[in-house]
Amino acid sequence: MTSRPLSALGAFAAGAVLLATACSPAEEAAPDAGSTVECTPEGLPTLTAGELTIGTDSPAYPPWFSDDDPSNGEGFEAAVAYAVAAELGYGADRVTWTTVPFNSAIQPGPKEFDFDINQFSITEERARAVDFSSPYYDVRQAVVALAGSEAADAASTADLAGLTIGAQVGTTSYDTLLEAVDPEAEPLVYNNNDDAKQALENGQVDAVVFDLPTAFYITAAELEDAVIVGQLPLGEESTEQFGLVLDLDSPLTDCVGSAVDSLRERGVLAELEQEWLAEAADAPELG
Repeated sequence: MTSRPLSALGAFAAGAVLLATACSPAEEAAPDAGSTVECTPEGLPTLTAGELTIGTDSPAYPPWFSDDDPSNGEGFEAAVAYAVAAELGYGADRVTWTTVPFNSAIQPGPKEFDFDINQFSITEERARAVDFSSPYYDVRQAVVALAGSEAADAASTADLAGLTIGAQVGTTSYDTLLEAVDPEAEPLVYNNNDDAKQALENGQVDAVVFDLPTAFYITAAELEDAVIVGQLPLGEESTEQFGLVLDLDSPLTDCVGSAVDSLRERGVLAELEQEWLAEAADAPELG
């Protein structure tokens, strides 16, 4: 993704902060080999000594955040941010949020945050201007259909195989459609997502595959009668990934990356994804 998707799905139930702050202590987030920074609140050279400043844009939309208030810990990215903080030894009372526009966060120059979380896709071009943590989210592909349609009732990829499905040409969405669904009819391809959405509205296709963040935005803000049918299984091809953004050559990068790695290895990221993207946002995986 090249821009931050919007959404307006409404507030979700509380609870991510408790899960996040229950993570293992800071010593588990060891720095990479060669790092001289101690990954503790006492050792990390944060903007404010002993505190962690986290940036994101405003408005902050569901299912990534809730009620435009990242500090409540609700929503996938808010919960991830607090989980990383806890892994480094910062309790919720030692975390401060700051508003940073999406484009400003990935521009060269000093940052007003220790790390920023805002659905930043990790790309080589951006990595020349900022540091990225290890990826905390592998972007999934999702099926969108009109409410009440046969496609909307699908509970598995097999239920979709006999339908007419579209996707933007040359995208991961198209590749995943072929791999995960293996449709009986050749998928219809479109030059861009706008054309694919129009085809869905016009009844030219039964469903369309988008990346999940785009699917959230389309169903919440653009197509009033559209629903997310579910997420497709991850394919074998290279996957778009989200990473935390830090200042270029930040002394915190190794520690933050190790914290994310630990959360992934222990299954915490998968649990948060299930809680906030699959269950709370009603986007189950299609088996």
